[in-house]
Amino acid sequence: MAASARGSVWEIQARDVEAAGLAATDAAAFLAALRSVAEGGADEAAVWAAAAGVLRPEHPHALHQLVYYSVYAGWDHAARGPPPYWFPSPMDSKQTNLGRLMEANGPELLGSAYKDPISSFNLFYRFSVENQEVYWSMVLKQLSVKFQQEPKSILTTSDISKKGGTWLQGAVLNIAECCLLPCPSLQRTDESTTIVWRDEGLDDYPVNLMSLKELRNQVITVANALDTMFQKGDRVAIDMPMTCNAVIIYLAIILGGFVVVSIADSFAPQEIGTRMDVSKAKAIFTQDFIVRGGKKVPLYSRVVQGTSSKAIVIPATGDYLGVTLRSGDMLWKDFLSHAAGRSSVYSPVYQTADTLTNILFSSGTTGEPKAVPWTQLSPMRCAADAWVHLDVRPQDIGCWPTNLGWAVGPLILYACFLSGATLALYHGSPLGRGFCKFVQDAGVTILGSVPSLVKSWKAGNCTKGLDWTKIRVLGTTGEASDIDDNMWLSSRTSFKPIVECCGGTELSSSYIQGSILRPQAFGAFSGASMSTGFVILDEQGTPYPDDQPCAGEVGLVPLYFGATDQLLNADHNKVYFDGMPIYKGRQLRRHGDIIQRTVGGYYIVQGRADDTMNLGGIKTSSVEIERVCNRADEGLLETAAVSIKPTGGGPEHLAILAVLKDRSTPYDVNLLKSKFQRAIQKNLNPLFKVSYVKIVPEFPRTASSKLLRRVLKDQLKQELSNRSKL
Repeated sequence: MAASARGSVWEIQARDVEAAGLAATDAAAFLAALRSVAEGGADEAAVWAAAAGVLRPEHPHALHQLVYYSVYAGWDHAARGPPPYWFPSPMDSKQTNLGRLMEANGPELLGSAYKDPISSFNLFYRFSVENQEVYWSMVLKQLSVKFQQEPKSILTTSDISKKGGTWLQGAVLNIAECCLLPCPSLQRTDESTTIVWRDEGLDDYPVNLMSLKELRNQVITVANALDTMFQKGDRVAIDMPMTCNAVIIYLAIILGGFVVVSIADSFAPQEIGTRMDVSKAKAIFTQDFIVRGGKKVPLYSRVVQGTSSKAIVIPATGDYLGVTLRSGDMLWKDFLSHAAGRSSVYSPVYQTADTLTNILFSSGTTGEPKAVPWTQLSPMRCAADAWVHLDVRPQDIGCWPTNLGWAVGPLILYACFLSGATLALYHGSPLGRGFCKFVQDAGVTILGSVPSLVKSWKAGNCTKGLDWTKIRVLGTTGEASDIDDNMWLSSRTSFKPIVECCGGTELSSSYIQGSILRPQAFGAFSGASMSTGFVILDEQGTPYPDDQPCAGEVGLVPLYFGATDQLLNADHNKVYFDGMPIYKGRQLRRHGDIIQRTVGGYYIVQGRADDTMNLGGIKTSSVEIERVCNRADEGLLETAAVSIKPTGGGPEHLAILAVLKDRSTPYDVNLLKSKFQRAIQKNLNPLFKVSYVKIVPEFPRTASSKLLRRVLKDQLKQELSNRSKL
């Protein structure tokens, strides 16, 4: 609760409003308006729903805090669950994508039990889990998915080797082509704007627009050039920011029947090399530099250090490279010249739905990243979940600052292009005012983020003087949300809903996700993803009843559209199924999250069941970090990396514990911390920050000498908690 909060909204005085930043001349009028709308509130939720209408985006954040925390000062979280801040409208709910689908099909599918999208939401969710063939046949028709051969069936379970079932058997298509064709049902024509973008530093210039026809022509040019250099099925990497060129290259690789290897542009050379080797990529598209925050960050030099594979290099600014290419590498314009003289009409490579199109990487606990194969089913799942949960419509402009190296990159690409929406791209840093102004100028209506981005915007007051009220849905993923930061974000848009998303690269989606047919609570997930079944397991592996508040490890029902059924460099069955219990005749799929189900059916993610941690929205393993830190100083015997979740919520913090070879000699902990930080930035990821370092005499271990990181984590959490009480 904010320090300035009162015991109820009625206890707020004019001096409190002034202390929160409102001018004395405005405080009395604001307080009168607040008390007037709160008069008829039946309970706290009704009072807040009314009070939120009095608050304005331009009001100081301290005023939003004062009102929200005062309204909910007496809220019983244990008995009532998280307090809601946004409520669906009965009228507007029928105009949402899912609402329209329910209104059209609910009476037939649910009979007299169907009432309306809001009150019948839980019934329809259960129907989608128990009748996936029906659900997916309806949803896929809403998207720009064009089959060259229609599927013989939506789901078959006769092949017992495929625990997740066989989806869209017999279907043949090219998912990239589906993104590039006009679609009358989505009001998409060749003239429709399909990408809107701006370069950093040109923040006062008009945004740039690209039509569907322009995008298709540029994709065909790249696909033609690829055909002259590679064999169908070859794997080609992309390691660059998510620019228009990156999107064009991504679609061209898939259109031409090749496979994208996605590598995040923040990786150190050895991490780039590992991913190139694991995927067996033949070449890599990259840039000379990354322009971010007014600085040029070297990228090509990292690629060169990491791999000997051919690099095709794009200038970050203008037409001229800022680096000298090594022998065998190629300039972007020289690559494009290979398409000269080839037909502007391109024949896509049509393949079955389960054909590999993209290799992404998800860190495991072994130190080597898992190579996760995405098939043509994965984009459909991305787009379908966005259509249902983020309510992406043809007139929308979607923006989610990310990278093609992470699952959210392809997700927002497909979410827009398969739903008929426009994709908004900012070529630069998303951390500052330049990006926030682009959101305004581009007319973004669907904005995704990660909590660390929101924290940066809030700290810099980056939206001051900007109008974000065109945004109608917000999304967040990647790490735990901070309640107060989310309040700030939502308040900038006149309190639009924030859809929390939690899933995994291997799922192509989120298994828990907010729905705008349900009230939203800050920092909580308002339900499961449609068609996704899961249970919460106790310590003995027994599922809790579906309606019972509880906490435990999640187990996914394996019939999951878009989820992997193989890994390229690991035993899929061992990673996701071995040791998991049987539920309703099927072995559950492991995901690894510990989640809490609250009163009211909300969910809160409490961390990972294994030693994987989430740093700044990037999942990594303790082993990866320890491998780097163990070499940071000759005096080290061993290290242990754990993540600590702040007591007030928010992203996890990285803590490293160390055992010295010579335990009798004092060592400067701050010096060790700086050495760890440099080693991690150089060898692993420059975005990871070391928050805490402690030297200990020894580590707790099992009888077989396995390191007990969870014990270390609990001990450290208790120690830090005790410190905060002093």
